Amino acid sequence: MKASEARWGGGVTLLLFVFIFLPLLAVLVNVVFPGLFFGKLQYGGFGLAAEIFHRPLWRQSLQNSVTLALGAATLGTVIGGILATLRARWNFAAAKLLDLTAWVLLIAPSFMVAQGWVLFASADGLVHQWLGWTWVTSFIFSPSGLIFVMALSKFPLAYLAILAATEWNVRQFGHAAQLNGAKPFTVWRTIDLPLSRPSYLAGWTLVFMDTVGDFGLPAALATVYKFPTLTYSIYSAIYQSPVRFDMAGVLAFYLVLLLVCAMALLIFAVRHSRADFLNARAVKAARSKPRHSWLYNLVTGVFLLVCLGIPIGTSAAVSLLKKTGDGLTPNNLTLGNYRDLFSAPAGDHRLLGYLEGLLHSLAIATGAAVFSMLIGFVIAYVLTFTESRFKSALQLFSIVSLAVPGVVLGIGYIFIWNQKWLETVGLHLYGTPALLVIAGIAGAIPYAVRVQLGAFGNLSGTMLRAAAIQGAGIFDRMRHIVLPLVRQSLLIATLASFGTSIFDLALASMLKPANYSLMPLVIDRAFEFSRYGYATAATVVSCGSVVLLIIMLQTAGRLWFRRLDRSGGK
Repeated sequence: MKASEARWGGGVTLLLFVFIFLPLLAVLVNVVFPGLFFGKLQYGGFGLAAEIFHRPLWRQSLQNSVTLALGAATLGTVIGGILATLRARWNFAAAKLLDLTAWVLLIAPSFMVAQGWVLFASADGLVHQWLGWTWVTSFIFSPSGLIFVMALSKFPLAYLAILAATEWNVRQFGHAAQLNGAKPFTVWRTIDLPLSRPSYLAGWTLVFMDTVGDFGLPAALATVYKFPTLTYSIYSAIYQSPVRFDMAGVLAFYLVLLLVCAMALLIFAVRHSRADFLNARAVKAARSKPRHSWLYNLVTGVFLLVCLGIPIGTSAAVSLLKKTGDGLTPNNLTLGNYRDLFSAPAGDHRLLGYLEGLLHSLAIATGAAVFSMLIGFVIAYVLTFTESRFKSALQLFSIVSLAVPGVVLGIGYIFIWNQKWLETVGLHLYGTPALLVIAGIAGAIPYAVRVQLGAFGNLSGTMLRAAAIQGAGIFDRMRHIVLPLVRQSLLIATLASFGTSIFDLALASMLKPANYSLMPLVIDRAFEFSRYGYATAATVVSCGSVVLLIIMLQTAGRLWFRRLDRSGGK
């Protein structure tokens, strides 16, 4: 049995090493041995890494990324902490909308959200046409404004992390402080905040890591505002002539370094924070109705209108306009932008082949979702029910994969898979859709594993041990015992992986085959060419189609599971 567990554990560990850790390692090695992956073995030391302090674009990209990440993480955590505190303590009508908005922003691709803000706040945007507020443009298209926009799109990471820590009520500490004369704010500052410090630090780190690795916002801003970041400069280095792999490698090295520092800070802070305050007196937190609930609903509604209504509402409005600058008038309304999505020939360079790109993206996301679910199932099984010696490596790779941005993964894939010798063994995958599927698997595996680990944690190992004693192999135990019990989580993991794969702009930009259309690239390119009506119509159709498809698959899966239960699993 141990030999069988070792084979399964070793197999999935090897896959994660090849899909995730090897590309990351290639990026780091390229800094010390530049040209290694292109037939030039030479030791460059760390002199190339020090060039970032002497080259203006490299230095500015690093400064902008650090500034944006620090500001967005701090502001996003403050926003998430306030909203999580209100949501945990009070029961008001808009609270459920707050949860829904958090999940929508968490799933929505950042480049689509950023495009909505650009169309709203640009010099000829909707805020100028409808309200005449010229100050909005100067504010949004500045470092402070970018921090504000990024914080509004990333705060759900902090909100959900902090909200999860408020599940249990230990307010007896606060009551004791109040009996000694402490005021409500003093109780929150001296008791509640220190007790929830690990969740605040986790939320801050998550926002920081997601912001520093974000590619969508810089890609959307490139058309109207020059604000180079590490991720966009890496992309530019790959797609300029001549190609600057040295620049891309160095910037990717510093991007990884920032992520490592953030993770180290989180680990250090959590280990040195006392979080063992739950005892037998802790009970499930109960929300009470606030005295002025209308005020809570009003404030929450205005906030949701700003963070979600502006980007999504602007995109929906622009998609219905003939000309963006003519305003929302009856004569300017049209459905022509939607007709153009489906009536244009696939090879028409003016209309960019949206339908073809959508079908390609759906196919690649489907393949990535299915394979990531299967791999995640085996990983979750090995981590939960075996004593495989590869468990530590699996834990490390699955955690590291959460922090690797798509841009770093993309350049690592270029280094690894763009090798001439791979042609002789039939593995030259660079420039093929297969590499996009593999990259999609690498990006989706963290979510597939995390979703399934939750379900596996509720299962007892007694049944599996009994089956093993009776001679059942590990595959039979997976198939006949575990699979029927966790099939709902498998469906959720597949849908979550599908949703995260289909809108990945960074991997699509860096790994797409020649003359191969992909939906995120179609939208981004149309936006870059000022085809705003076409781009926003494609955004609305794409998001609506994916959400509808996920709902239909989830409903069909549940109905099928019920039918299996009624028929005894046959």
